Amino acid sequence: MTIGVGGRSFEQALGTLSDMTSGVQPIQDHEFQSRIDKAQRLMAEQDIDALYLHAGSSLYYFTGTKWEGSERMVGAMLLPSGPPVFIAPAFEKGTLQQYMRIKGEVVTWDEHESPYGLPEQISGKSSGTMGLDEATPFFVSNGIALASPKFQYVNGASVTAACRMIKSEAELALMQRAKDMTLAVHKATASMLREGITAEEVGTFLDAAHKKVGAPEGSFFKIVLFGPDSAYPHGVKSPKPLEDGDMVLIDTGCEVHDYVSDITRSYVFGTPNGKQRRIWNAEKAAQAKAFEAAQIGVRCGDVDLAARAELDARGFGPGYETPGLPHRTGHGIGLDIHEWPYLNWGDDTKLQPGMCFSSEPMICLYGEFGVRLEDHFYMSADGPVWFTQPSKSIDDPFGV
Repeated sequence: MTIGVGGRSFEQALGTLSDMTSGVQPIQDHEFQSRIDKAQRLMAEQDIDALYLHAGSSLYYFTGTKWEGSERMVGAMLLPSGPPVFIAPAFEKGTLQQYMRIKGEVVTWDEHESPYGLPEQISGKSSGTMGLDEATPFFVSNGIALASPKFQYVNGASVTAACRMIKSEAELALMQRAKDMTLAVHKATASMLREGITAEEVGTFLDAAHKKVGAPEGSFFKIVLFGPDSAYPHGVKSPKPLEDGDMVLIDTGCEVHDYVSDITRSYVFGTPNGKQRRIWNAEKAAQAKAFEAAQIGVRCGDVDLAARAELDARGFGPGYETPGLPHRTGHGIGLDIHEWPYLNWGDDTKLQPGMCFSSEPMICLYGEFGVRLEDHFYMSADGPVWFTQPSKSIDDPFGV
């Protein structure tokens, strides 16, 4: 039997966990202001006269204002200097102001009015270059473009992503805690598995466990797959119950002050057979090769290629062919679970200190099983540093 897998009840496994959020500090107002300052410097360098930030993670990143997007336009404009200027329906102004961390004027529109000319009005120009947050819905970006046709529009990612992909010490600390919490949840979850348990039952435990370690909303997401289902990276329509000898794949995470964890563990319920052992060891080797290749100044795409070269040497692929790795090796992470840049062979971004990535070069054998070992690392000035240590072995995945 795989060490640390099975043997405990739901209650016993949950009893091994406790709150892990002591001392955690959210992002402070001075950091939000420093992000605006950096964005404005980048705007000046790129001759961008105004930048629209839509409701969601970029609006929060720069202003500290939490607001979910809807069919009504809500956002903020960054100008070359000064505080942000917010855009909101008139009836939402009072509520929006309650959520503001960095204060600014709120320009409003009534329900019978079109808001799409407001960015031009706020910019104080009739023409120029306007950046649009890349997550802006089409109905908003198209509305702005039609209302202000004399502007040139550029992808705001040249500013937003350039800021967000470099994490501060405060961001790294929040991500570290979230990942520590999720790894503890993984270990507890493995211990309560039993033959016949369903993916839904495991999901219920994941939520309860994440709440126990201090994530008030429980799991940010959860993927639970057994046996042949584990070959499908993001799951199947009707997950099967657990049987002896099944490969188990559990991918989950939580949020700590809006920063996300995302960890996958694969192991066997029972005793691994020879093929499971060979594939698991190949996955671990490919994950390690990606980490080793991730050095300052290296192209993101070359990290992906390093993992693939290891898999190719072991008879998988080539490219995206299966049995093998059908997707990228990894992704950035922060406020969003998938952020820039990406570890795929077409990404030319050079690695810099403060960037954060998953390393998860999954091996898929459709009809049999899959193995994904996902841990994240950040780039220090001296190279990559794991947030969480990778699985020890197929026989003792958690180093019990």
